[in-house]
Amino acid sequence: MDHLDLPLEPAEGNLDARNLRFGIVVSKFNESVTSRLETSALETLRRYKARESAIQLVRVPGAFEIPLVARYLARSGHFDAVLCLGAVIRGKTPHFDFISAEMSRGIAQASWDTGIPVVFGVLTTNTVEEAQARAGGTGINRGVDTARVAIEMATLMKTLHDLDRTGWRTSLS
Repeated sequence: MDHLDLPLEPAEGNLDARNLRFGIVVSKFNESVTSRLETSALETLRRYKARESAIQLVRVPGAFEIPLVARYLARSGHFDAVLCLGAVIRGKTPHFDFISAEMSRGIAQASWDTGIPVVFGVLTTNTVEEAQARAGGTGINRGVDTARVAIEMATLMKTLHDLDRTGWRTSLS
């Protein structure tokens, strides 16, 4: 049987963080929310066997500063994934819109520029209550979700790098 006739097996990540290194960028602004995201992300990484020595936590003043530091960490070559955690809560001015848009764009750009998963875990909500609910208040916890996505994307990227070295399924030889 030709290898092209084998059953299709998708490349995908897993939740084994044992051999992965993580950078975590956390905004200090809205700390009552971001500290909960941070705690739950760290607990999740540990639950999936990330070593304490393989995690670097960096705190920045606000959400607008997250992309710069995330890009720096991703470019350093020291991390398999970077988690971005913060909370931007709508106020009475357009400030929310500007910060949210540029921060989102910057996080995505950091990932695209470096090829390292830079995972968006920044809450953008209308109220503090909505932010607290998404930081573990009602069973939803974006800190947990962000850590799981970081692990899965880091392992997926390792799988893709391995396929790049060993050969893709699409070979016509």
